[in-house]
Amino acid sequence: MRPRDENKEQLIRQMAIEMIVKHGLDGFGVNKLAKAAGVSPATIYIYYKDKDDLINRLCVAVAGKMMSHGFKGFSPEMDFAEGLKIQWKNRMEYFINFPAEMEFIEIMRYTHYYEEVSKSITKDFGAILGPFMENSIAKKQLIPLPFEIYWAIAFAPLYQLIKYHYQGKSYVNTTFELNDTLMTQTLELVLKALKP
Repeated sequence: MRPRDENKEQLIRQMAIEMIVKHGLDGFGVNKLAKAAGVSPATIYIYYKDKDDLINRLCVAVAGKMMSHGFKGFSPEMDFAEGLKIQWKNRMEYFINFPAEMEFIEIMRYTHYYEEVSKSITKDFGAILGPFMENSIAKKQLIPLPFEIYWAIAFAPLYQLIKYHYQGKSYVNTTFELNDTLMTQTLELVLKALKP
């Protein structure tokens, strides 16, 4: 059995993400991936049991990386406005710096592969955001809401702006670029909507 090569494995992972983003799951296969990465199909099977194993592990790794980045410098004990601002900045930075990974997770979110992601990160995610919401409600900095409504109000505006940025346009403008001023303006409206 050949030894694992971290650089080769990273190349395989990156090429898989790029291929899925560009061609979707229907256009993705181990042979095509091997050709794109300049390796033999047998090399891919050193690292992954099969195509499903590769996609599952990619989903979990990318989602975990996104979550870690999103909570960089964040603590559940922070005041609500400060904690949400840090999460917004981290998420914006991540999505702008890693657009292929963002698009990959969006594609995966609506497939059975995302079930593995849900299992692996839901517990960690809840352990961080649950106390943050509870502390913010106790400090009277956040109105009590079901998590799903909180999430829709707190993050959907940011994700829509990021989508416009990624597309380079919005529904009414032929060009759009997200910047700190637009992000701050939107965040202030979100905070206003969530304050008691």
